[in-house]
Amino acid sequence: MARNVSDSDSVRRQNRGLVLGALRIQGAMSRTALAASTGLSHASITAITHDLVEQQVIAELEPEEKSDSRGRGRPATLVGFNRHIGAAALFEVDVNRARLSLVDYGGVLVDRIESPVTPNTFANSPPAVFFAERLRQLQARNPVEAAGLRRVAISVQGILDRDGDGLKWSPIAHLANRPFAHELAAAFAVPVALHKRGRLLAEGARWLDPALHDASVATVFVGSTVAMGMTFRGQIMGRGDEGATEFGHMNHLPNGALCRCGMRGCIEAYASDYGVLRTAYSVPETAAPAPAVPSQEYDGLIARAESGDRAATHAFNIAGRAVGFGLSRMMAVFDPSHVLIVGPGARAFGLMQAEINAALASALVCRVNGPPQVVAHRDEKEPVFKGLLMKTLNEIDQSDIAALA
Repeated sequence: MARNVSDSDSVRRQNRGLVLGALRIQGAMSRTALAASTGLSHASITAITHDLVEQQVIAELEPEEKSDSRGRGRPATLVGFNRHIGAAALFEVDVNRARLSLVDYGGVLVDRIESPVTPNTFANSPPAVFFAERLRQLQARNPVEAAGLRRVAISVQGILDRDGDGLKWSPIAHLANRPFAHELAAAFAVPVALHKRGRLLAEGARWLDPALHDASVATVFVGSTVAMGMTFRGQIMGRGDEGATEFGHMNHLPNGALCRCGMRGCIEAYASDYGVLRTAYSVPETAAPAPAVPSQEYDGLIARAESGDRAATHAFNIAGRAVGFGLSRMMAVFDPSHVLIVGPGARAFGLMQAEINAALASALVCRVNGPPQVVAHRDEKEPVFKGLLMKTLNEIDQSDIAALA
């Protein structure tokens, strides 16, 4: 008897999860469309949506008028998320800035705070204190929405520990080996999750371009660091649930240029903003990387290269070559249909493209199957934010809502 009850509860939770997932992907839908999307019967959809409406998770929306005046009958009633039953706080942190966004359960941005990050930020203010101060500021500005806070999610750069609860290393100074996630969870009594930027890039690319949702894609961030996230036929790849590749720290040239991680010859040491800056000004490769490169300085290097400056052009050629040969090595084990270049480096894609293509042409897989489609996405913030948003809301859907009695 207990087994039957358990099985019934599992099926019920799974079916509710299917409905919530369909609404999260496609937005407000009719019950007929939900049945077609999930494969559930109309009777099951009717029962599930009735429960979700009663629990105020979803709401019936005003039907849209049919554009075709010849259509018969009343337009279908749509159901969509009730935005006001919960909220999530999303931190995006890198070596230059921290951005905190408050979003409601419907995925609508409520408010946002942005702060600069310097090499001394987390030395002067411990990470848990830094995040807590900004979260309390956002709560004070939005008391109604923040009262329903269900999750805090943080996008970070670096290597997570095996449990995904902390950072073992990060290019963000003084962020690693600090239990800030646990401290923040205790202070606000909500779950706090850390997510690698590379993984979120892959997740966000799928959500931003429906054509890539089920594709094999490598999304490469080029900017203050170099990172990659991968999807294989729509599934995120990586080590464990929080895993992601360390593409930027793949060795490009043995005993080569000094990387911010302390190793020598990494792709990042040539292709990141500090790598391009070092090459453009003929600084010795053994020189310590700049702790941060102002965006206007990187943009200035792009402008110089586009105007024909030989030193700047050479620096971006070297950067493109490092990224391209890294991709060609990756092609030996993973053959994506698309490569997306995102981040500030996407603005310099035209300066790196020839070297990237030349390096890919040297890979056997590309010679046999043809090269992947390499394109630039110029807004580096949006894929990370979208990935963090959808991952967090899906976690609320499946862990909190689908299991409701």
